[in-house]
Amino acid sequence: MRSNLTTLCYIEKDDSYLMLHRVKKEKDINKDKWIGVGGHFEADESPEDCLLREAWEETGLTLTSWKLRGVITFITGIVETEYMFLYTADGYDGTLKECDEGTLEWVEKSRVCDLPIWEGDKIFFRLLEENRAFFSLKLRYDGDRLVEAVLDGSLLYLPGLVL
Repeated sequence: MRSNLTTLCYIEKDDSYLMLHRVKKEKDINKDKWIGVGGHFEADESPEDCLLREAWEETGLTLTSWKLRGVITFITGIVETEYMFLYTADGYDGTLKECDEGTLEWVEKSRVCDLPIWEGDKIFFRLLEENRAFFSLKLRYDGDRLVEAVLDGSLLYLPGLVL
């Protein structure tokens, strides 16, 4: 059975994030979206084990400096609720390789929210930009549409209402 625990990492270089355009898998909840690198925990992995393995598998890079920034509860009603450990990384060794899940590209942080990304990702990118020490963000979707966002236990967003 596939774990509902995942990692997601935004590797930083200068003023850019390494983004993965998910275009290579047909059955992919992230199809055509731009996301960071990461994936599902394997048996007995810690969040850091999963982070390092997934980053290497998808990019060919070995992370040398990273930080846990938050936990995202991702509810879609399509798949089981996912609990995602969100990281940023600012140190790595190795050479970027081709990814079998999509196209990797360095994207200026100021342009990320102009890409086709999950609506809730815009919230956590703002929190990362504000350098929030750590946060818990619950994102509930109806299809691709964000219908609720709860930050650190307090309602942040409902359609037509941004708090």
